[in-house]
Amino acid sequence: MGNIWYDGYHALASYLQVGEVDVVHDHAAIAGPVCGALLHNKPPVVHTLHGPWTEATRRFYSVTARHLHLVAISDAQRADNTGVPYAGTVHNGIDLETYPFCDTKDDFLIYIGRANPDKGPKEAISIARRAGLPLQMILKRSEPPERAYFEREIKPLLASDIELHENVTHEQKVDLLGRARAMVFPIRWPEPFGLVMVEAMACGTPVVTTNWGAAPEVVDDGVTGFRRDGEDDLVEAVARAQYLSPAASRRWVEERFSDAAMVRGYEEIYARVV
Repeated sequence: MGNIWYDGYHALASYLQVGEVDVVHDHAAIAGPVCGALLHNKPPVVHTLHGPWTEATRRFYSVTARHLHLVAISDAQRADNTGVPYAGTVHNGIDLETYPFCDTKDDFLIYIGRANPDKGPKEAISIARRAGLPLQMILKRSEPPERAYFEREIKPLLASDIELHENVTHEQKVDLLGRARAMVFPIRWPEPFGLVMVEAMACGTPVVTTNWGAAPEVVDDGVTGFRRDGEDDLVEAVARAQYLSPAASRRWVEERFSDAAMVRGYEEIYARVV
């Protein structure tokens, strides 16, 4: 993924095999919608939007959206561009069987995200220290801008109370997620969804985040976590997170963000567009 030649090959090879099907569901970034638009709705193409709106994507979808059925992954993403038609909103879902529930918590926080200012890893360290809790960080820093940000902003802050993880297995990730007192996720950008928040809640771990992007749709404030925008308030929310019910977080995900819930949402859209 991300190599334009392989992405183009994958999309074109797939569309050349489209025969007498009822509907095509496209998740590709650029080449997929281009190929899909050329079908002129025969068969209809449902296309899921996975990224944020930018000047470039607004221009691109202003053309392709006329020939596709766009699906947003959150109402926040949808509201950020009202200039295109949508077939609906379907939240991302996860396979709950692969996220074991844990109602016994240890005294540490967890952060999962990219090493960039939008995701707030520097703020996560500050919040954890002010809350008096160690922080487990699963940090992505594979791209040059991420590595540069890490060296400049994160590395100087590392100490014995911060444990850094990279390239963890799924089993290692869900073990940390399940045992953490809370996930701290102080985003500062219009996050289109935020799957890691759902993963944490599926394991019974509350999420302390901001009100940016789709967070108000993902985290039920006061039930499955807390949404606050100032650092002082986020620190206070971390202290209160230990009193939230792990079972309530799990139920919230089962009802709204399970694979079954996602399937129901897409089945309704498939039926409508055909």
